[in-house]
Amino acid sequence: MFYISNSVSIPDWEIELKFIRAQGAGGQNVNKVASAVHLRFDVRSSSLPETLKNRMLTLQDQRINKEGILILKAQQYRSQEKNKDDALQRLREIILRAAQNRKKRRPTRPGKAAKKKRLEGKKHRGQLKAARKKIRY
Repeated sequence: MFYISNSVSIPDWEIELKFIRAQGAGGQNVNKVASAVHLRFDVRSSSLPETLKNRMLTLQDQRINKEGILILKAQQYRSQEKNKDDALQRLREIILRAAQNRKKRRPTRPGKAAKKKRLEGKKHRGQLKAARKKIRY
């Protein structure tokens, strides 16, 4: 079981981990050891609550494809275990971000004092510009 919070957890079989060779520098080790991790998590067929699934699918995140599969690649560390932990931690963060209740924004209007201050600023700026003009007789 992979625990996200006190109330949300994911069975291990829903998370697919595939170990691949990492890109970039690493010396002779990079061509021999599969230390990078590809994590695949199918959001639609997971055991997450429906509301959480819908929120995750509506996130503007390029890591979730059209089929609803979340793909993470972790290759920051040279150790397979650290990369695995990093990928799982990033999965946890994405799910927790989707679980947060966003406060609905109420549109507001500027108050009287703000309107007055804005108009006074405009008047002052206009007077400054008018003072720069040539005086005609």
